[in-house]
Amino acid sequence: MAEAPSHFSISQQESEGWPAERIFDVRWAAAMVERALSRLGEECERRGRRRVFDMLSPCLAAERDDVSYSKFSKTLRIPEASVKRLVHQLRVRYRALLREEVGRTVEKPDEMDDELRYLSAALTAPE
Repeated sequence: MAEAPSHFSISQQESEGWPAERIFDVRWAAAMVERALSRLGEECERRGRRRVFDMLSPCLAAERDDVSYSKFSKTLRIPEASVKRLVHQLRVRYRALLREEVGRTVEKPDEMDDELRYLSAALTAPE
């Protein structure tokens, strides 16, 4: 199966002027996120829920107020409460998978939370 293009890749033009360390950090953080999302998508596919994952995965990073549950409810033809439950379940599992991915990069478990904060900062820091 061909790999989907990265949603978090940065072009050379976008990163022009960035220090090498910043580029490395953003690429590392993006790789962690991509692996967690890929694993979540594979899990959903095995359970026959790939369409749900494809529809709702953009909600994983969105603020709750930015999610149009009613739109997804109509598209998926399920009650809005079910959409909210599915998004919540996806977010919980995504966080667990992201922790697992980051956990593979740390030497000691007590470094996990600091590394997750660093990942978040790398993806949200201003250019």
